Amino acid sequence: MRPRGTLRPGFRPGFGLVFRREFGWLRRRPGLLALTTLLPLALMALLAAIFSAGLATRLPIAVLDLDGSDLSRSLVRMVDATPDVAVARRAGDLAEGRRMILSGEVHGLLMIPRDLERDVQAGRRPEIVFFHNTQTLTSGNLVLRGVNAAIPAAAAGIRLSLRTAQGQPLEAAQASLTPIPVQVHALFNPTLDYAHFLLAALLPSLLQVVVVVASAYSVGLDVGTRHRLAVLRRLGGGLWPAMAGKILPYTLLFLAVLGLADAVLFGVFGLPLRGDRGLLLLAGCLFLLSCQFLGVLLVLLLGSTASAVSIGTLLTAPAFGFMGIGFPRLAMNAFAHGYGALLPGTWYLTARIDQTVRGTPPDLSWKPVLVLLAFAVGLAGLAAWRLEGLRARRESARPRPEPAEGIAS
Repeated sequence: MRPRGTLRPGFRPGFGLVFRREFGWLRRRPGLLALTTLLPLALMALLAAIFSAGLATRLPIAVLDLDGSDLSRSLVRMVDATPDVAVARRAGDLAEGRRMILSGEVHGLLMIPRDLERDVQAGRRPEIVFFHNTQTLTSGNLVLRGVNAAIPAAAAGIRLSLRTAQGQPLEAAQASLTPIPVQVHALFNPTLDYAHFLLAALLPSLLQVVVVVASAYSVGLDVGTRHRLAVLRRLGGGLWPAMAGKILPYTLLFLAVLGLADAVLFGVFGLPLRGDRGLLLLAGCLFLLSCQFLGVLLVLLLGSTASAVSIGTLLTAPAFGFMGIGFPRLAMNAFAHGYGALLPGTWYLTARIDQTVRGTPPDLSWKPVLVLLAFAVGLAGLAAWRLEGLRARRESARPRPEPAEGIAS
């Protein structure tokens, strides 16, 4: 029988042997295979299905019409005609409208006051009130945008009709209503397509968690054994070829997962690619390597796979909140800004947005790429320092042979 830990005949230790061994582990360990490929692909498919519409439209609101005039009904029709909202319910009073908002049946309540038409014809300025839930930022802002687009347009039309009815020329009436016209141009994502910025940001943040946890788990399979890295070093013919063969298979798998996600984003959801493809690919490789080395460093420092996986999840799971998508990083406090800057995903997302939606020239986009390079080099250096420390400790713990006793003369 071949002794445990020895190589089979014909197998020479080196990088290739460890590389093939890792792919063999993926076949024999379904949990590791699911963690590195099936789980991120399933989660990405779920997110893609959620955001497949791209833009939230026809969000339901309720109307409390206390006037019941032709003008109020015309306003309700104009609000319902906007793409953002749909008048789905009629409320009998404010208490019923409040209950609808709190229960989630509707996202807002439009209240039209009594005597609206009479006050408008008399030249007074009646107030139309819109209630919405600001805790639901996305839906609340969308319904507010729809109402704000419909009501001022209707009010401007009414004022224009009143002025022309009083004998004022049409051009003069229009100029008096808007003395200083403002031209508004939305840049980079004018349609507010959520697949172009929210889904494109969620996928890297999800992949960051998976890469850190999977790297800590895969390296922990060797670090957590009784022999530590001795078997891996013997298979690789040295520590550094062994670690390269250990990490590279997962790098290729994660690159394939990221490439598949990008293929869906660019091909199916139409995410624009206005920048440099090579720079985007370089940023993606550095991002994956940085996350891998972070997971490797955690398991080498903690010595326990379970602890490394737990700490890695704790560090990367809330990363999306600090990337500057839901809340701008310029407005964050020092802790939030610093925490986001210490995560590779923040800088990869910056480079990704620069090269996709914004179309930033390459000479202005090197900062996040260089930061990712510093992450990869720095984390790799810390992992190498820890590996050397473990090797030195193991060698010092070996029993040294006692010197032979001299022959008495």
